[in-house]
Amino acid sequence: MIASLYGRIRSLQIDRAIIDVGGVGLAVIITPATSARLSVGNDAQLFTSLVVREDSLTLFGFFDEASRLAFDLVQTVTGIGPKVAMSILANMSPEDLGYAIAQENIAAIERVPGIGRKGAQRLILELKGKITHVSEGIPVGHVPLWREQLSSALISLGFSAKEADTSVGQLLVSMQAEKEDPAAFELGELLKRALQKGSRGI
Repeated sequence: MIASLYGRIRSLQIDRAIIDVGGVGLAVIITPATSARLSVGNDAQLFTSLVVREDSLTLFGFFDEASRLAFDLVQTVTGIGPKVAMSILANMSPEDLGYAIAQENIAAIERVPGIGRKGAQRLILELKGKITHVSEGIPVGHVPLWREQLSSALISLGFSAKEADTSVGQLLVSMQAEKEDPAAFELGELLKRALQKGSRGI
């Protein structure tokens, strides 16, 4: 895997750059924010991720390691490929994305072109608890108190940690569809609803 590049910028557009590395010009897909920090004729280092397809090898580059890590992580979500992942990083910093996921802020994520409401819900559901430190020294994976309490209550009733997390995630999606805020409900009511869902991640 090509993890980083260092060389001279030979060509620069808002979404791509050509970097001369040892006499070889490598095309790299970049975000507008990365493009704004580069200039033709100057040397630069980019943190990169190589996406391999049957008919192509594509390098995606970022000005910082946190963005590259976030790019790789969001592609683990069902239905999200490199194009949408770049759209996310073009519209949200890794820190903003982490906070949005931690706070389950669907509105902030669905504003990204190519995501939509269902995609934002899926992103939160699948990355909750995973995007804890996408930038060195910045914790962005704080779990809301109601979620911690509900998960603990389910585990005390015999759910495994994975089953509890799945049930809480399904409840969250259901409540958001009804425009309800889980934080506004008593723990007993949330527990009742989670149990009524009848799913233990099986």
